[in-house]
Amino acid sequence: MTGSTRSSGGLDDRRKRLLFRCWHRGTREMDLILGRFADAEIANLSDEELTQFEYLMDVPDPDLYAALTGHMPPAPEYANRLFDRIQSFRSSDHGA
Repeated sequence: MTGSTRSSGGLDDRRKRLLFRCWHRGTREMDLILGRFADAEIANLSDEELTQFEYLMDVPDPDLYAALTGHMPPAPEYANRLFDRIQSFRSSDHGA
């Protein structure tokens, strides 16, 4: 079971892959943060945001988790509006 509440039906292949990757990070905490964000937002992300999201998928879990939880500042290469949206989404109570 992935934890996802969203079907991948109706999504293009790029979004389907990202949704899957968000729920299969390897660290449960990151699955929950990125997976819940993807469930809610993946269908509405622009091509530029999808590219940024794909980049975040390659950031190691400990680094991304520390930045998203405010334990360290985000690296300049991924400190952008999408990162801020994920961080804000995580901060508000979306089923967590």
